[in-house]
Amino acid sequence: MKIDLMPLFKKYEALVSKAESVFEQVKTKYPNEVKCKEGCADCCHALFDLTLIEALYINYRFNEKFSGKEKIDLIEKANKADRQIYKIKKEAYRSTQGGKEEEAVVEEIGQKRIRCPLLGEENLCETYAFRPIACRVYGIPQAIGGKGRTCGLSGFKAGENYPTLNHDIIHDQLMTISSDLVQAIRSKHIQMAEVLVPLSMALITDYNEEYLGIRTENEPEGNKENGGNND
Repeated sequence: MKIDLMPLFKKYEALVSKAESVFEQVKTKYPNEVKCKEGCADCCHALFDLTLIEALYINYRFNEKFSGKEKIDLIEKANKADRQIYKIKKEAYRSTQGGKEEEAVVEEIGQKRIRCPLLGEENLCETYAFRPIACRVYGIPQAIGGKGRTCGLSGFKAGENYPTLNHDIIHDQLMTISSDLVQAIRSKHIQMAEVLVPLSMALITDYNEEYLGIRTENEPEGNKENGGNND
C-alpha cells in the first residue's frame, strides 16, 4: 500500500486512549462493580462490528505480529467464526424482511455467543494490546443507540445512576476517521467508510490497493465507481 496510514492510526490510538481513560475512571470509582479480570472472557463472545479504521488497524497489527503456522491457525479460526456470524446475520435479515421489529432482532443478536478467533486456549486475548475499543470498555455502563448496556457479570444494578460511556459518540468519531481515511487514499469506493465488519472479517481480509480502491496519481476522481460524471 502506497499511502501512509500511520497519521490516521495515530488518531485512532488517541481515541482508544480516551475510551480507556473513561473505563479506568469508572473502575477506580466502582471497583466492586467492575468485575473485569484476567481470564474473564465474557466480552470475547459478544457480537459487534468494526468501522473501517478499526478494521484496518487491527488487520495491520495482526499481520505485523503473526506469521507462519500460528497465523494460519488463527486465520482458520477467523474463517470459522465469520461463517457463523454470516449465518446469524442472514437469519436476522430474514426476520426483519418477514416483518419482525428491528429492535427485537437486534436484541436477539445481542444474545448470540460466538467465540472470538483471537481468544486463546487459556481465555487470554492473542492481541490484547490492540484489541477493539468495544472490548476495552465492555465492563462499564454504556449507552448504545440511546439504551443503557452493561456486562452481565458486573455488579452494576439496574435502575441505579452510574457514570455512563456514550458509545454512540465513539462510533461517530470512528466513522469520521474512517471517512478521512477514504478521502486520504483517494478511494474510488466513497461509501466504504460506512461499511462495518466483524473482527473475524477484518482478520481475513486483504486490504490491498485494489480492495481499497486506491487511485493512481494520474487517475481522475470523476468516474462511474464514485458517482462522478465523465461526460
